[in-house]
Amino acid sequence: MPLSNRLKNQHLLWRAGFGPTAKNTASLDNITSKQLWQLLLTTSAKPLEKIEVANNLTDGLVTGMQDVAQMEKLTKDEKRALQKQSREDLKSLNLRWLDEMINSQAQLREKMSLFWHGHFACRVVNIYYQQQLLDIIRSNAFGKFSDMLRSVSKSPAMLQFLNNRQNKKQHPNENFAREVMELFTIGRGNYTENDVKEAARAFTGWGFNQQGEFLFRPFQHDTGSKIFLGKAGNFNGDDIINILLEQKQTAYFITKKIYRYFVNEKTNEVKITWLANRLYESGYDIKKLMTDVFTSDWFYEEKNIGTKIKSPVELIAGIRRLLPMDMQNNNAQLLFQRALGQILFYPPNVAGWPGGKSWIDSSTLMLRLRIPQILTTDEAINIRPKSDDDIMMGQMMDDKVTARVNKAYAAKTGTVTVNWEAVAAIFKGVPRENLQDNIAKTILQSNSKLITVLLTKYLNNESRENFIKSAIINLMSTPEYQLC
Repeated sequence: MPLSNRLKNQHLLWRAGFGPTAKNTASLDNITSKQLWQLLLTTSAKPLEKIEVANNLTDGLVTGMQDVAQMEKLTKDEKRALQKQSREDLKSLNLRWLDEMINSQAQLREKMSLFWHGHFACRVVNIYYQQQLLDIIRSNAFGKFSDMLRSVSKSPAMLQFLNNRQNKKQHPNENFAREVMELFTIGRGNYTENDVKEAARAFTGWGFNQQGEFLFRPFQHDTGSKIFLGKAGNFNGDDIINILLEQKQTAYFITKKIYRYFVNEKTNEVKITWLANRLYESGYDIKKLMTDVFTSDWFYEEKNIGTKIKSPVELIAGIRRLLPMDMQNNNAQLLFQRALGQILFYPPNVAGWPGGKSWIDSSTLMLRLRIPQILTTDEAINIRPKSDDDIMMGQMMDDKVTARVNKAYAAKTGTVTVNWEAVAAIFKGVPRENLQDNIAKTILQSNSKLITVLLTKYLNNESRENFIKSAIINLMSTPEYQLC
């Protein structure tokens, strides 16, 4: 049976964005998926506004510093204040970007940026460097991968995170060169240890100043001849990146990762190879690749719908997009991210978040099912973040701190106000007998039917608005809503 326009468009909005809004849901029956894709391209092509949150204190400490070594001139108190303020500003950057995901019309750009945020995983406690890296990713999210790769590779955030400041002539550090190949381009198994050593020599001298400007230090660069992926020459870092981009394996590696993220974790080698060849021939044009994906008939096959587990950020953004709400305490969203294992700007390791089934375990599933109720009924929460310090990045809490954070993040009253009138307007004109089915088709991306008797048991029939409200909250609290 052919899929309805609504289901196809909901599928597209969840994969190319963060789901439908209360405003656009009602119109999904009247537009084709290709028209919707063009709209997503148009809205995401508008001029980008940078997200900048750095505090005046941080500005004052950084102004005038021309080199990383000058950080040593700061007093202990100044260093401590700078690090503390950077951490606070990173929280603000997190919430500002999350707000863009929720409210921006440029859904494609923000969703692509979230993908690249995991691909180019980076964890540094420096608000300037993180802002700059986020700007690079958002600016290039569906442009040329080659441009983004070069810019990310020369960003202070990545050079610092992967230790290239320590990569000097006669004392090479291989970390940066290894990850550029293993995680960013050709993938593990497609290079030798000697390729790593030679690439590291080529990247010697790459650095930056404290103001976030890339610097090449020629006296630290190894000018000797190098052999990399079968080619010989006096290569520098730019040469290594160019050679990597010449490899069709890079296009395949990127395409396969995109396919698993946007289409299905169960890969189709024929389709991936076809897409990868087109990506390579286009000069790594990401927009053309995503157009090939989102306008193909196979993207809308039932086996690809309702099969992807939403990441914590996708889950939070999706709920808030459909349910317009005012939050008195936005920091509650940081607690959800922390408890569910995805804190923006704090990836668990250099490989980023693994995604898929790793998002779900016994504790996170129960919390994920409770989030709609917590948000919409001002329910008090008692959450203990995961104790896995690789995920927590040193942010583990003792019981006393956890209790204080829970109390501060979610008071029993006045936390959230949902505009239920706007939500009820989605179903204006829908006959009462069709209302439950219509709501289910709006909320869930799966064709599976919930047992009507069980759902009906928890619905509020006091009024039409209460019925809609209770149906939405209950449907969002099902395992099916965890999928898109």
